[in-house]
Amino acid sequence: MPGTVLTVLVVVAVLVVVGIAAVWLRTRRVLTTPAERAVHDALHTASLAARPLRRGLDATSAAEAAPHLRHLTGADALAIADVDGAVLAWNGPHEDLAARFAEAAVRAVEGERRMLVGQGELGGAPVRALIVQPLLIEDSGVVGVLGVVTTAEPGPGMLGAISEVARYACSQIELAELDASRARLDRAEVRALRAQISPHFIYNALNTVASFVRTDPDRARELILEFADFTRYSFRSAGEYTLLADELRNIDRYLTLERARFGNALEVRLQVAPEVLNVVLPFLALQPLVENAVRHGISGQSHGTVTIVASDEGTDCLISVEDDGAGMDPELLRSGSLDAIESGAGRPSAKESAHVGLANVDDRLRAAFGNDYGLVVETAPGLGTKVSMRVPKFRAGIRA
Repeated sequence: MPGTVLTVLVVVAVLVVVGIAAVWLRTRRVLTTPAERAVHDALHTASLAARPLRRGLDATSAAEAAPHLRHLTGADALAIADVDGAVLAWNGPHEDLAARFAEAAVRAVEGERRMLVGQGELGGAPVRALIVQPLLIEDSGVVGVLGVVTTAEPGPGMLGAISEVARYACSQIELAELDASRARLDRAEVRALRAQISPHFIYNALNTVASFVRTDPDRARELILEFADFTRYSFRSAGEYTLLADELRNIDRYLTLERARFGNALEVRLQVAPEVLNVVLPFLALQPLVENAVRHGISGQSHGTVTIVASDEGTDCLISVEDDGAGMDPELLRSGSLDAIESGAGRPSAKESAHVGLANVDDRLRAAFGNDYGLVVETAPGLGTKVSMRVPKFRAGIRA
């Protein structure tokens, strides 16, 4: 009896294993059809080609992308040249055709059209055709040339595939150019912001230091060190982003110099949640807000208070800078935008001087984090001004 039971259990176990295997094989056939495998392979190869091209087109990126582009086109060999016809990369056999490719690449660039070099022009080589496809980006022109070597007769299907691969390569190179343009724009905006901040502040700071040289040399020495550290940070060349902690540290230097200038007329209140100190924000994004608050909080008054708050708001950090100065007409915000505020349009008197750098900061915040992260300005005549910014605690690709 025990032997019979054991035999039955073994048979049942075998049937279960067979059943599981059958289900697995059936599922595997359903989920991995030849068409699906081909699509997955093409997408994976395209992503491998995209990575180097997103850095721009040069010899290194061309060499890395060429084997993947060759796989996508099904070519026997694939070459990439720059707009001058210089061969950046050759992947596969028949490299003796590189000179012919370079010549055809120049003609393709000049005519901005595809060139087909037949077997007769290739000196009787086993190659049936050399297809030279310019990499053309709208509004930018030709940025490079793709060359495909084939030992088969190039039909409409192959030519269409080459056109699509070239279009895909162009899109990745265009994204690289956009990234580079954005980086250049960010650097230009930071330089413009430095130019706006530096003239009046540096002049006032140096005058303040000079006033202490005779009366309080030790105080003058401290202020010179603060001024040196402030300018070293403000004119640094490293990166477009910074930590909130570093930005606040530099603002403290700025406020030390301003308090030396205004004395008891300037009061500063600071409230910062420790957990947001490592939040990353655009370089010099907070400095213009504080500078404007000091200028407008003190202007025309015997005493002014500036309040700086950085709080933890879940996935975001909320930063605000508020003064209790003269304020402004909210209609300027509704009808004019930050650019109108900076230009001083509609201000009733010269003492309500232009706000510096707000549009610059607003643009950089939106460019970095999206339109949900621009500046918010709350103000009214006689009730001061509060400028707030919301910064995500983490954003992929953005780091100090």
